[in-house]
Amino acid sequence: MGNVRISPGPAETEAFRLGIVSSIVLGAVAIGILSWIGILTPVVGYVFVVLFPIYLLLVAVALNVWLNGLQDTTALRPVYRTKKPK
Repeated sequence: MGNVRISPGPAETEAFRLGIVSSIVLGAVAIGILSWIGILTPVVGYVFVVLFPIYLLLVAVALNVWLNGLQDTTALRPVYRTKKPK
């Protein structure tokens, strides 16, 4: 029996990309508004910079679950680095 590899369709890929870009813009706008209001101190700004990648990771996981990007563990495939011929 061969391996079943399910790839997302173009609409799903575009929806994932749009969700990530909109979350980046939303996060940047939120940081900008907090800075403009004066709530954003250097310590809070540092926390935002440290936590922003974690926020993006959580958004990516939520989008993946919502778009059914990963059906089950049988859809996982190992990642190999291909060697370039010399």
